[in-house]
Amino acid sequence: MRRREKTLKVTKHLVLFIGAIIMLVPFAWMILTAFKTNTEAMQMNPFVIFPSEWRTESFVSVAEKMDFVRLYVNTLLMILGRIICAVLTATMAGYAFGRLRFKGRDFCFGLVLFQMMVPGQIFIIPQYLMVSKMGMLNTIFSLVFPGLVTAFGTFLMRQAYMGLPKELEEAARLDGCNIGQTFLHVMMPLTKSSMVALGIFTALFGFKDLMWPLIANTEQNSMPLAAALAKLQGQFASNFPELMAASMIACIPMIVLYLIFQKQFIEGIATSGGKL
Repeated sequence: MRRREKTLKVTKHLVLFIGAIIMLVPFAWMILTAFKTNTEAMQMNPFVIFPSEWRTESFVSVAEKMDFVRLYVNTLLMILGRIICAVLTATMAGYAFGRLRFKGRDFCFGLVLFQMMVPGQIFIIPQYLMVSKMGMLNTIFSLVFPGLVTAFGTFLMRQAYMGLPKELEEAARLDGCNIGQTFLHVMMPLTKSSMVALGIFTALFGFKDLMWPLIANTEQNSMPLAAALAKLQGQFASNFPELMAASMIACIPMIVLYLIFQKQFIEGIATSGGKL
């Protein structure tokens, strides 16, 4: 039995190691390509893995073409706006759907589930028309607008509230708390881990969002990082070292945030039971 357990443990670690290597290969290739010439990046026979000379011209070129400070600020404001709105609205809606009884509750929650089941591209045209009518195109608000409410966050927080015992609400009401006080002082503090998980998911989804920023914000000064990187790719030809260098610079904020909030990140994902 011990030998079998040891063999199983070694097999698990080997599989995880191979999976980690497979996931790290694209990042390693991005770094190597950023220091190559465009000829080396495009060369196939012979295949070039390491650059013949480690060049930094691509980083200098993209720094001149793109205002990364402005792009960082736009991305940060978009992520913060979406996190605040998503956590605020999803927490209240999740509590209402999970703990309160009112007419039409199941029907309204069914609409939330319907929004989760259909592709998000369906809502792009109505959202664009709404933002355009408000005259808010090419602004930070237009980037935050799709994240004002979140069906996924509502579902996640509803499940978190439904997992809490009813005795907590009963005890709060015996102490004289109304619905608002019970929500703010008793129930909401017990779902902090789920709120952290929702914030993490919202930040990741916002950082990776590409289609909506390209549609709503056509000016480079109002774009986030993902949309600005997409503009670097040419229609017929691309300078891959510059594209990889810009991607490296764009990855820095998320890597730093992960290193700082690594504990909260892992706890939030583990508590939510979700995966990326």
